[in-house]
Amino acid sequence: MSSSLAADSLPASPLLAPGPFPPFDELEPTAVVPALEAVLAANRAAVEALLDELEQRGGAPDWEQLVAPLEELDDRLERVWAPVSHLNSVTSTPAWREAHEAALPLLTAYQTELGQNRRLYQAYQALADSPAYTGLDTARRAVIDHTLRDFRLSGVALEEPARSRYGELRQELAELGTRFANNVLDATQGWFRHITDVQALRGVPESALGIYRQAAAARDLDGYVLTLDGPAYLPIMQYADDRELRRELYTAYTTRASDQGPHAGRWDNSELMDGILARRHELAQLLGFANYAELSLATKMAESPAAVTGFLEDLARRSRPHAQRDVAELQEFARRELGLETLEAWDVPYVSEKLRLARYDLSQELLRPYFPADRVINGLFTIVERLFGVRFRAVDGVPVWHPDVQLFALERDGETIAWCYLDLFARAGKRGGAWMDVCRTRRRRLDGSLQLPVAFLTCNFTPPTPECPSLLAHDEVTTLFHEFGHGLHHMLTQVEVAGVAGINGVAWDAVELPSQFLENWCWEREAIPLLSGHWQTGEPLPEALVQKLLAAKNFQAGLMMVRQLEFALFDFRLHLDYRPAAPVPVQAVLDAVRREVAVLQPPAFNRFQHGFTHIFAGGYAAGYYSYKWAEVLSADAFSAFEEEGIFNAATGARFRSVVLEQGGSQEPMALFIAFRGRAPEPDALLRHNGMADAA
Repeated sequence: MSSSLAADSLPASPLLAPGPFPPFDELEPTAVVPALEAVLAANRAAVEALLDELEQRGGAPDWEQLVAPLEELDDRLERVWAPVSHLNSVTSTPAWREAHEAALPLLTAYQTELGQNRRLYQAYQALADSPAYTGLDTARRAVIDHTLRDFRLSGVALEEPARSRYGELRQELAELGTRFANNVLDATQGWFRHITDVQALRGVPESALGIYRQAAAARDLDGYVLTLDGPAYLPIMQYADDRELRRELYTAYTTRASDQGPHAGRWDNSELMDGILARRHELAQLLGFANYAELSLATKMAESPAAVTGFLEDLARRSRPHAQRDVAELQEFARRELGLETLEAWDVPYVSEKLRLARYDLSQELLRPYFPADRVINGLFTIVERLFGVRFRAVDGVPVWHPDVQLFALERDGETIAWCYLDLFARAGKRGGAWMDVCRTRRRRLDGSLQLPVAFLTCNFTPPTPECPSLLAHDEVTTLFHEFGHGLHHMLTQVEVAGVAGINGVAWDAVELPSQFLENWCWEREAIPLLSGHWQTGEPLPEALVQKLLAAKNFQAGLMMVRQLEFALFDFRLHLDYRPAAPVPVQAVLDAVRREVAVLQPPAFNRFQHGFTHIFAGGYAAGYYSYKWAEVLSADAFSAFEEEGIFNAATGARFRSVVLEQGGSQEPMALFIAFRGRAPEPDALLRHNGMADAA
């Protein structure tokens, strides 16, 4: 087996280079398919050789004979695929996209083969049934349990033709999801608006005007260029006095990749959504589930579809009155102060910002100068150091994929325990949104050495301009903390088996616990001075602004709550109630949920679902509810710090050791109870959102 794993049995390729980091300065799209094909061929041969060896030996295998060598193969594949997948998201050139699309079917076919390998399944089952299993530690038993579950969910028990059909569905779903995401990216970057008269941008802050000037210069144009990237789109919606300009951008943004809007039909995801839903349902039924929602819950905390819908509907019932009050206040303010008799969808962010300013004398633009990106990052590191007893150190001289990217080492007691890449700013060719992903997983190698975890942390913040550094809105500060919470979950793990190290093996509806938990420090009086410092004077956020920020924390919290519940219910019902003989149109499902939950109805041309990459091209299908489910856990976990001190070192050490270090080695409910001493209670979530009367 060891010879099958030897690096010299593979061709020379930068993607196969050893070392803790991918050599990003050497990676080329043309190398992707040859490297992947070589690794997959070597892995296939190694798996068969391993199984032959186990059969010759006879009896049940132990961990070292079966799981450890297979983990080595998985890691070898991850070392190739992780940077390729990442580069496709952050440098989406035609060449990288073509390479990614060519590689994805190869990877999907391999994963399907492995998941349906009955000899391999039987070897795992023999280990699970053997005395050796009971002698393993919790993490190793969890890996075996999860693997056996995943075999069943991969159709290992299927007979032909269902077995082949399963593989076809996996391939088709991978292709459709990639096409969906590409359409959204192309539609986002395929629209822009050139403006030469600055008067058309009245009300828009200088920080945004700088972005628009840069975008124009990049196209060799004078004046200003508006795009649909978040840092360009949001300032128009929040600040532009020109109502028609707001309507134009809103229309372009909410009709991306659809049958409506300025590019109607050009990158239309309508048929892709229908195809994805049909194939997911067929896949679920092949595996013996009634629908895809049931299949989704097979790997989550929630026990049943009824538990999920009941949870969401109860939250909606309790928060909707608060949302209705938010809307009534907005409508009254728009009518009384702005002369808007009808509040249109493209007015809502603008009027909300005006109301926030009137009520609290506060806007995101007042805050931006106090949150330069470098200061926020240093403050984030300081907070994490105080909470969890670790330190961050900048690392130079390691190749990165863009000059904006920084690499940091995470140290504990003077020893490096992990690394993370930070890629914070929006740019052309980069997928929108914010996310954390795995570059390397912590694991004990076959030779006894320890591989340290490496994380990718990606955001799309307002980039620096020649006039000033990147200045973050407070909303962007919380986004950074959110993604960094995921990163800490990955980097602080002490588990040494890859399958349950870090975020691996964590139930999807619990994986948001560390991310949403860390956001709380953005709102704490003791923490804000660590995060803020005026970009010109270094002055921390003044006390008057701190008071206003905290007073405005739950501004329109009801409205934001029901919006997230709308997304979650739409996603879950879309997969729960799917009927292949007569599928309800996606738009009709969304409309029905909106009638029940929403307090603001969007215009008929709105095609939000066509850009909902979370559920159609990400990992959140029938799982978007996870954000609210985990928010209950995170709010209740943070209440322990409220009781014991937000920088209480003992409480921080307990959260680190009981939750962050354990990865997926134990059930998340057991870990939560071990930390909190009881089961979670939803009242903390409602209280943190200013809705204590709804608890």
